[in-house]
Amino acid sequence: MIKEGDTVQLQDKKNTFFLVVKKGEVFGTHKGNINHDELLKKDYGQTIKTHKGHEFLILRPTLFDIILHGIKRKTQIIYPKDSSYITLKLGITDSMKVLESGVGSGALTIVMANAVKPSGKIYCYEKNEKYIQNAYENLKLAKLEKYVEIKHHDLSEELPEKDFDAAFIDVREPWLYIENIKKALKKGAPIGFLVPTTNQISLTLEALEKNDFIKTEVVELLERHYKPVPDRLRPEDRMVAHTGYLIFAVNS
Repeated sequence: MIKEGDTVQLQDKKNTFFLVVKKGEVFGTHKGNINHDELLKKDYGQTIKTHKGHEFLILRPTLFDIILHGIKRKTQIIYPKDSSYITLKLGITDSMKVLESGVGSGALTIVMANAVKPSGKIYCYEKNEKYIQNAYENLKLAKLEKYVEIKHHDLSEELPEKDFDAAFIDVREPWLYIENIKKALKKGAPIGFLVPTTNQISLTLEALEKNDFIKTEVVELLERHYKPVPDRLRPEDRMVAHTGYLIFAVNS
């Protein structure tokens, strides 16, 4: 049965809504209101009607659904096509201590936090304080906030934590901070970066070489969907193409 504090996804043919269930509250949609107490009598896979009689299917949302459709975006997000690859490429798993900067809306943070649970932790450093509360709210939607600590901190300053097992950096000028970041990484720790332009790649590569990082790689991931119509199968008119360049290296 659905419990208080659970995140549920309400779905009909055209609409998707996400909410955290709390006793006594009411969720409003353009199709009518839903009483949270009624949700607590239901299970995933069942349906619920609004006060106008409109019916929604109750789903247990995946992290993919939450990231693409549920979180509130204050910034551009790192899409699942990249975040899943980043998490695997950096070898992020249970018990690891991971550095992330900046957190933005927390899309990548959600994926990495899910990988380090139950005994690991993501330490996020965000220069723009205005993003921090929204990122925490998005983590709560995914029920992963206890595996993350977000601090208002600039990478130009000494990092308050050390001995990170892995790191991912998504800031405007990462090459300026690589020397400082290196001091906080364990020897042999992998690090990744996301940059939007090729000149930023070159500057980052130069800084990585100067600071003796090894196993450097640059990759771009493209994602193409197809229209799921059996007798007219063809690509969608639009695709998630360039979202950023990924750079990976290892601290030596």
